[in-house]
Amino acid sequence: MPHGTATIGQDRYRTAITVEGHELVADEPASRGGADAGPAPYDLLLASLGACTAITLSMYAEHKGWPLERLTVDLAMLGLPEPHIRRTLHVTGLDDAGRARLAEVAEKTPVTLTLKHGIAIETRLA
Repeated sequence: MPHGTATIGQDRYRTAITVEGHELVADEPASRGGADAGPAPYDLLLASLGACTAITLSMYAEHKGWPLERLTVDLAMLGLPEPHIRRTLHVTGLDDAGRARLAEVAEKTPVTLTLKHGIAIETRLA
């Protein structure tokens, strides 16, 4: 199972993140008091959904032997205070039926299902 850590020190909101040996930096934009040294937390959430969507759809097209040339997943967080995510798929190389099937599969990617159905979070003190 994936494991990660997020550590914040004296640099106001700059957060060092390590996930499975990969290092990232998160921060808040200057307009919110940060130094804009990396994506903000909701940006990372969109990035996770976008990556999962792109990888899953690419694997699906590959499995089907479809000539997927390019896939761009455009994501936007909308509707605060009741947030929702708008995901737009830009697909090159497939016919309308293939494009429609990828849109159906996008609704079933692992991160999509996790976000739609929620996940329990257990918080403990060390």
